[in-house]
Order: sequence, then C-alpha cells, then structure tokens
Amino acid sequence: MNELLSILADAPKNTGPDFGKASPLGLLIVVILLICVFALVWSMNRHLKKLPESFDKEPADDAEAVGAAKDEVVGFEPDVKPPHEPGG
Repeated sequence: MNELLSILADAPKNTGPDFGKASPLGLLIVVILLICVFALVWSMNRHLKKLPESFDKEPADDAEAVGAAKDEVVGFEPDVKPPHEPGG
C-alpha cells in the first residue's frame, strides 16, 4: 500500500519549459482530420441531393388509385395459411 502511495505522490518527471505543449505533428493530424470530415460531409450532401422528396407511391389520378386499390384487394387471400414447419 505504501508503494502505491509513493508512486502516486511522485512529482511529474517531465516538467521542462516545453512540457504540455503541442508539436507540429499534432497540428498536422488535426488538419488532416478536418479535411476528412469536410470531404465526408460534402460527399454525403451530394448523395442526399439525389434522393427523392418522398418514397411514397403517388398515384397520377384518383380513379387510377381506386382501380389499383381494388386490384390489390381482389388478389388478397386471407385464408391461406403458411406451411407448417416440422418440430414447431
């Protein structure tokens, strides 16, 4: 326990005039990351502009919509059951 306290109580070893200052390499990394984020946002905006306003199917006429709805109802078979799976 005393060893742990002595290690925690030790003063920092690197406390010269340059201690805690950033290097030019850190600036380079930050600039590269900012360029990457800019490129990703720009690319995402280009892809989002290609998307349609809505993914809903919009019928051309109300009459066509009623006809399409009737066709869908005629083809609907509620009594059809899925096949039985063995062991279930």
